[in-house]
Order: sequence, then structure tokens, then C-alpha cells
Amino acid sequence: MKDAEIIVADIGSTITKVSAFSGLCARGTASFLGQGLGLTTVAEGDVGQGLEVARKDLETRLGVNTRDAALMAASSAAGGLRMTVHGLTRDMTLRAAREASLGAGAIVTYTTAGEIDPDARDEISRIKPNIILLAGGVDYGDREIVLANARSLASLELETPLIYAGNKTVRSEIRRLFESKDIPVFIVENVYPRIDDLNIDPVRTVIQEVFARHIVTAPGMESVREMVQDDIIPTPGAVMRSTEILAETMGDVVTVDVGGATTDVHSVTEGSPEFSKMMIAPEPRSKRTVEGDLGVYINAGRIVEAAGNELGQVDDVRPIPDTVGERETSAQLARWAVDISIWRHAGQLRVAYGAYGRNEILEGRDLSAVRHVIGTGGALTRLGGGMEILQNIKPDPRKFKLLPPRDAAVSLDRNNIMAAAGVLARRFPEATETVLLESLGIRGSGEVRPDE
Repeated sequence: MKDAEIIVADIGSTITKVSAFSGLCARGTASFLGQGLGLTTVAEGDVGQGLEVARKDLETRLGVNTRDAALMAASSAAGGLRMTVHGLTRDMTLRAAREASLGAGAIVTYTTAGEIDPDARDEISRIKPNIILLAGGVDYGDREIVLANARSLASLELETPLIYAGNKTVRSEIRRLFESKDIPVFIVENVYPRIDDLNIDPVRTVIQEVFARHIVTAPGMESVREMVQDDIIPTPGAVMRSTEILAETMGDVVTVDVGGATTDVHSVTEGSPEFSKMMIAPEPRSKRTVEGDLGVYINAGRIVEAAGNELGQVDDVRPIPDTVGERETSAQLARWAVDISIWRHAGQLRVAYGAYGRNEILEGRDLSAVRHVIGTGGALTRLGGGMEILQNIKPDPRKFKLLPPRDAAVSLDRNNIMAAAGVLARRFPEATETVLLESLGIRGSGEVRPDE
């Protein structure tokens, strides 16, 4: 039996995975020993039950001893991290705040731009978000609307942690306001300190810290928290961290994570110099989009709707497909989830007419400089056909969508460990690169390793 030094739990909406690693004491090295699976047990009232099933699966099926292993964890169970985001203008501070939230692994359930009105206050109260992000105004700019929004949010008395990432000149007033009501408040650098200047990394970091220390996202998570070393982080944030690590070695990269409830797309790219002069708004280097209607189990019916008449009725869908028919159905759903999510993530060229005549402008994310497309999640890595799905992402015959180029290299996260590796990176960043490249079948130089 192999002895694990660290096991990393990824508690998802439908599946809980436990990945085992050893050899972490040596600098920059690590070995992946295997992964156990179990159904996530939110409905049973304790996600720890599913975690224990996955751990036992790792021991009995793969012969990995986890008794003395340290536990680390990520989670997106019970719908993940729900946030509301409130900014001053939709195209500036609100957009910057959304980018920061999504990049940290949150699901943005509601947004407002400008002054928060009574209807918006009612909606925030109904949602009961896990975290509220308040932004607004460049530094030394507008103060009044930001303060009015702070007073509106404080009046709700939700006891929801609030992160303030707006105009620096009102930080002290906002801190005093929320502390006077015993509401946790976290002050970070402005997400939009100057025109055309996105500053999202400080907010991303604090969102993950607040998630880890203040949020219980599923029943039984508190007992899991007591067992883990370090903080529990949002699963999408862990996948983003792995994508960023791979981008340091491989260059511009996009990762598609197809899950049972959602499909997430993570890209790390500056875009093409050819199109940069056409951009109408700045984009962050690291960007995530989450498609809450594209899950191959919980949201299978919504994928069918999005596909129109091109995908027939889906009946035999299970969280862990077993029969040939179930696997084929899930693979079909995964193909559509990949195509639709990539198209939604990618920006496009538009024609605009102004004082100087016809111009082409770029709206959204430019993926044309991406050199590597990676697939992760069980639907792509476990069902077969994942490589073929990624190699045949639906093209745009009009050439308006800025999709990854057809000659971009394609790899699968064969061990399905990008979330686990992102957690591991908190303590072992060099070893994380090793296990990621191994899972992709890629050497450190970026060369694809031949199948053995």
C-alpha cells in the first residue's frame, strides 16, 4: 500500500474527489498517487459523508494509505460562493468588480450600477449573499454615491461580510459604518483606481480569504474545516491558480472545466497585439466566466435548451455515468457545454460608425493568442472523447468571434487534479507545476509527451 503525505479534497456540487500526493518533502517534486470518488452528500445534511466515501474509495480501490496524510480542501458544494456586486458605473467599476469576483471563484448572483434603490435592497435581502462586494469611483473621484450605497447595504443588517474596493478617500467612513453595526468589513485597494486600470488581484485574494474564514457553504463543512490544514478555498479559484501556473510555463492558455452543475472557462492571456488597439475596455490577464446553465448533470436539460433542436431529448443522465449509453449522453452534453461556454467567454469584433467613418472595435476577451487549450472535469477527462471535443471547438465562419486558433495545442488534465493542484500550490508551488505537467502529459519545456 502506498502512503500519502497530503490528500486534497475537492467537494463539488455533485462529486467529491480526494487526490493523494507524496514526495512533497523534496524541493520541487511531487507524485500523484491516485484519486477517490464519492457522491457529494449535501442532501444528507453532511458533506463529510461524501468525503469519507471518496477517501475510502482511494484506499480500497487504489491501495493508498491516507491515515497519516494531512488534509487540504476546496469546495463549490451547495452552489458555491454567492456574491452580490455593487459599483458606480456598469462599464467601469462594476465590470472590474465582477472580474475580481469571478476570478476568485465566486458566482455573481446580482449586480447594481449607480445608487442602490429600494427594489435592489429587497433583492439583496432575498438573495442573502455569502459576501457583498462594494466598489465605486476612481481614487479621489465620486464619494457621495459610494457612501449612499454603503448606507443602503448597512441598513439591510444581513451580517454578511462586506468587501470595500472603491474610492480610497471614503475607506475610513465605510469601515466605521459597518463596524458600528458589527458587520465584518474588509478594506482593499480600489479595483478601478484610475481610468483604464484594472486592479483585481488584491480583491481576488481577499474574497478567497473571506470565503475560507467566514463562509460555510454546505452542511457539515464546519467539521471538515476543523480537519483541514490551511483554509478551504473556492474550487474555481483553485482551478484558476493552476491555469496561471501553467501559463508561466506554456504561455497563453485557456482551461475549460466541465462540471455537473456549471462549466467554467479560465483564460490567462494578454490577447493579440493585432487586436489590442481595437479594445474599447481593458481586460484582466486572468479571467474566469461561469456558465451556471451548462452542467452535464444538474443542468443537463438547460444544455439541451441551449443547443436548440441539435441535441435530442436526454433521459439517461447520472452524476457518475456507468453504462455505455450514459457515458455517450454525458459526452454529448460535454461537447455542447464546451462549445457554448467558449463562445460566451470569447469576445468579438464589431463594426462601429463614427465621425471618421467605419471602424472595427473589440468587445470582450481576445483568445486569438492562446496557444494551449486544456480540458478538466470528469466529463472531459473520464468519459472518453475529451481530446476530440477540444480539438473541434465550433468555429465562427464569419471570423468575428475571437476564439482560440485552430492550431492551438490541446491537452487533457488526465488525472483530473487541476482543482487539487491549485490548493496544493498554497504550500508547494514548485511541486504543483510538476504534477500539473505530468497530468497533462507535457514535459517542463512544453513538449507533448508521447503516449506510453
